[in-house]
Amino acid sequence: MNYFLKFNDKLQNFGAYLSSFLFIALTVLIVTEIVSRSFFNVSTMIAGEYSGYFYLASIFFGLGYTFKEDGHIRITILTSKLSKNKIRVVDIFAGVITLVLTLFILYYSVKMIIESYKFEMVSETVSETPIYLTQLALPIGLLIFCIAILAFIVKRVKYDK
Repeated sequence: MNYFLKFNDKLQNFGAYLSSFLFIALTVLIVTEIVSRSFFNVSTMIAGEYSGYFYLASIFFGLGYTFKEDGHIRITILTSKLSKNKIRVVDIFAGVITLVLTLFILYYSVKMIIESYKFEMVSETVSETPIYLTQLALPIGLLIFCIAILAFIVKRVKYDK
């Protein structure tokens, strides 16, 4: 079990690094667009499109790390009056519900990618980027998030943390 929790920590850190890299790439792309338009009167023609793709991917890749670091919003008004053991039970229940819902979304995101690939969908911009490539961040990020949720549940069940 410790192996799984260590793997989870490394995976969540990887997701955070990937998310950070994408934010940097987004910033570089936008600055490049600004400089090329301002000084050279040319456009990359893809800055708006790809900055959106990078932004979406960075959000999904960072979900698990944010969850691991307790960065998501938690409504504690109900649990603030409960004992530590009851809070643990509520956390496990909430974790299971969250995992089920996230797995549901993961399933449909994979179906969406399969459909996009099957119908050879491309963006309606100059780049004509295959849509399924831009959608891959969703199931990958959601899978990383599911592993973080599972680790959360395991910690609550096993270690009473």
